[in-house]
Amino acid sequence: MEKSKKLELKGIMPPIATPFINDEIAFDKLAKNISKWNRTNLSGYVVFGSNGESAFLTREEKLKLIEAVKESKSSDKKLIAGTGSDSIKETISLSNEAAKRGADAALILTPSYYKSQMKAEAFIKYFTAVADEITIPILIYNVPKFTGVNIEPETVAKLSEHSNIIGIKNSDENIAHLSEIIHLTPKNFTTIVGTASILFAGLCAGAAGGILALANIAPDKCVRIVDLFNKGKLDEAKNLQMTLLAANKAVTAKYGVPGLKAAMDITGYFGGMPRSPLSTVTEDQQKDIISILKKSQILN
Repeated sequence: MEKSKKLELKGIMPPIATPFINDEIAFDKLAKNISKWNRTNLSGYVVFGSNGESAFLTREEKLKLIEAVKESKSSDKKLIAGTGSDSIKETISLSNEAAKRGADAALILTPSYYKSQMKAEAFIKYFTAVADEITIPILIYNVPKFTGVNIEPETVAKLSEHSNIIGIKNSDENIAHLSEIIHLTPKNFTTIVGTASILFAGLCAGAAGGILALANIAPDKCVRIVDLFNKGKLDEAKNLQMTLLAANKAVTAKYGVPGLKAAMDITGYFGGMPRSPLSTVTEDQQKDIISILKKSQILN
């Protein structure tokens, strides 16, 4: 199957939240959010990742989201779609449909339903089969906190030999694990940090950037960490990283997607309600988020 040209991925990309009104996708609100993000130096957007509530979206909704983001985004920003499922056939099918609708790359989650059998051999079989058949490049998506499985660096190194597997989004906060992936894979294989909590450390280890929930609400600050690092201003980059730790924790581990959406509403984006069965944050939790955002200098 004909493959896309090599895609260079670097910098900061948010896994954008999917806006809902009355449990239906609010495409007008999505367009307004993207219009604001377009004015930043974000490198691109990830649609229906974990923070996009991918697990709650239908296949048709996912394809419509790609079309909507493609239409609204500026031409300099990449579009990555989270097309992975446990089924190889469905992953290939959705990835190729995503490519037709405008996705530049596919972010493919490690299969995890049969956890006890998801070892190196299974991962190699899965990702190789998908990479052989889809028309856009693959980023492996490793997120143990959701899947309960963790792909080993040696397995990533083996998969990096495939011409259509161009990188990994590693959301494991273990910096040693991240560093080993970078050490074992070739220079043209892109490792991207999956959480803002280790962005600076990841850059120091050789990561190319981050796909960060925090970038939904603080895109300029996330981008600035990378810019400062690239200019050799390591102390400034590290200090900025430290000021953002509490905010990142609030919109990921502490309050999750409901917290991220609340933070978006607070900072001038449209977050709205998470999709059922998730619930919105309480009034006290919202007050806590506001306090954290002020201390992190995200909110004045």
